[in-house]
Amino acid sequence: MPTVLDSLNTALRQALTQDERVLILGEDLLDPYGGAFKVTRGLSDAFPGRVLTTPISEAGFTGLAIGMALRGLRPVVEIMFGDFLTLAADQIINHAAKFRWMYNGNKPETERVSLPLVIRTPMGGRRGYGPTHSQTLEKHFLGTPGLVVLAPCALGDPGQLLLDAILFTNDPLLFVENKLLYLAQVQDITQSDDFEFRIHNDRTDAEPGFAAPTYLCRVRGAPPPTLTLTAYGYMAELAQQAQRRLAYEHEVFVELVVPTGLSPCRMHPLLASIERTGRLLAVEEGTRNLGWGAEILARSVEALGARLKRARRLAAHDLPIPASGPLEAHVLPSVENIIQCCLEMTQSD
Repeated sequence: MPTVLDSLNTALRQALTQDERVLILGEDLLDPYGGAFKVTRGLSDAFPGRVLTTPISEAGFTGLAIGMALRGLRPVVEIMFGDFLTLAADQIINHAAKFRWMYNGNKPETERVSLPLVIRTPMGGRRGYGPTHSQTLEKHFLGTPGLVVLAPCALGDPGQLLLDAILFTNDPLLFVENKLLYLAQVQDITQSDDFEFRIHNDRTDAEPGFAAPTYLCRVRGAPPPTLTLTAYGYMAELAQQAQRRLAYEHEVFVELVVPTGLSPCRMHPLLASIERTGRLLAVEEGTRNLGWGAEILARSVEALGARLKRARRLAAHDLPIPASGPLEAHVLPSVENIIQCCLEMTQSD
């Protein structure tokens, strides 16, 4: 099976092949280096002039890409580390996300402003890179109107998610790739011996035909679940490991809900699962305070009221990410943390 990195690289190659308006911009993308995490390896040789290496100025080349998108191109920006999104936050939040409302006015549909921009960036820790290269910062962008936020996982076809984002969205989109996912093998959900999967396709506010799938996962042949576990990105990998161990070691059965669309936040598959289980644990790698999990729990309470019998969130401690491996592991949520939370939630009323 290909890795997630292979899948994303193939998607970029397909996008460049299928639409001549697609360009890629970012730091150190040219071959033979091919980017800090090698997602763009081989592309500058294959598409000379359409993979552009830039100065170290995230605000500058993100602004350039916004202008390209306004003029009808479909640029893909790579931010080398997700931590550096903060340097382009003004361009993303105050410009890209707002131009559709600022400039459309009463124009006919054929003349309306669109901004088909995809910003890819690796996020997350567990590699010992220290406090300024290991953060999970997407929560700071989830509440921005006009900005779509996606997070691929190793289930299904992460490359197809990226390809659809590049070719079929007409609004700015942030595509968050966890670093540890790059070398993970893509799971063929039709051939799993251990798990049963269902897919729910959540349509975004983008072009028809583009949908961000949500994956529902159960241990194959298990009794009905008593808890809903939800996570995205690499945390979904850890949640799946916890799900397997809970079933085989503790006879506790959970349903795992893995969204790839973080914003807009569409709750239907998750709420349907909670209706079945009555319990919810939301897991994320970002810090706990005011995070994605807090929003998920708030919306679940609003929708379900007393039918939600118990809910918790598990996340990183509200601390900078240490460079020390043992300290980093202590700050970030682990498989053991997930298992312990699930046991506490299911073994007491």
